[in-house]
Amino acid sequence: MARKRSRREFLRGASAADALGEAVDRSLPGTDDSGAGVGPPQECYAVHISRKAMACEFEIVLNSGQYDSGTEIALDALDLVEKLESQLSYFRSDSEISEINRSAAEEPVPVEERLFSLLQAADMIYRETDGAFDLTATPLWHVWGFARGEGRLPSNEEIAQAIETVGGSQVDLDTGNRSVRFRKPGVELNLGSIGKGYALDRVAELLDAARINDYLIQGGQSSVTAKGARLSGDEPDGWLVGLGHPLRPGTRLGYVRVRDRALATSGSASQFFRHKGRRYSHIVDPRTGQPAEGVLSATVLAPGAAQADALATSFFVMGPKKAFDYCQNHPELAAVLICPTTGSPGFEIQMIGMPDEDFLPTD
Repeated sequence: MARKRSRREFLRGASAADALGEAVDRSLPGTDDSGAGVGPPQECYAVHISRKAMACEFEIVLNSGQYDSGTEIALDALDLVEKLESQLSYFRSDSEISEINRSAAEEPVPVEERLFSLLQAADMIYRETDGAFDLTATPLWHVWGFARGEGRLPSNEEIAQAIETVGGSQVDLDTGNRSVRFRKPGVELNLGSIGKGYALDRVAELLDAARINDYLIQGGQSSVTAKGARLSGDEPDGWLVGLGHPLRPGTRLGYVRVRDRALATSGSASQFFRHKGRRYSHIVDPRTGQPAEGVLSATVLAPGAAQADALATSFFVMGPKKAFDYCQNHPELAAVLICPTTGSPGFEIQMIGMPDEDFLPTD
């Protein structure tokens, strides 16, 4: 019989699926050193705990009945996402990123340790991708109208003016003083292409510290990190994550199996505009100032979610050949690129470093 939920549990969002899971099977093996709680049944429900933050919904998925304190730990972990949003948001005037953007052209700005490490990681990816990934590209996003949600065709002069303040080389990171300095006024940092992944990494750290070894964490529809397995069926093996159709929003193209790593997707299925028959993506190549072409969606699997986030954007900009070369030098990565076919309205799927059995197309 399922135990009664306390008022505190109800108010804190304890899932109805959790109660159902408890009703299915409570005669399970006892706690071991893999984490606090009981082992799961062969077939069990999934518990979903969610929170709105960073303009999307963050969700933690657990196997019901596997950890007695799993829901409480997940709720506490999601509290961290709100704190990170207040630090990382480009749109909050009181965030640490906004303070950097206001002051770093005038003087070095000291940065919190973990944020500074994230900026260093972003700078490394900027250099390794020859500038395809760039935290300073926001002026181009504005000039193309995507900041207002309504694309427009800018003049060459507008693009040239915007690109004057774009480029990771405009940002100096002083490791000794852990500070940031911009080389000219007008430079801005925007962590929109890496911030959700970073938040997932930090949430995963808390779950790992609590010895929760099977979970999936999702940030919006584009960023996921997963550990262990969804324990449903005789031979569970990781978590199946839906891959969206690049031209039909709301439709799945297939599933990717994710275990003990992160997945991120960049695409333009819902953010683009057309002008004189040409399709313009909201993902702009920071090196040219033009919307990226040649890829409809880029999905990357990596050890960490921040890395996966950044590289999904990078691969969308770089295209399949350079993405393949990058993965050749980083064998820990895998990717699925959806590219338009030449001379026809169709597309082709290019997999890099991914076993065929880890990609399950829909029928």
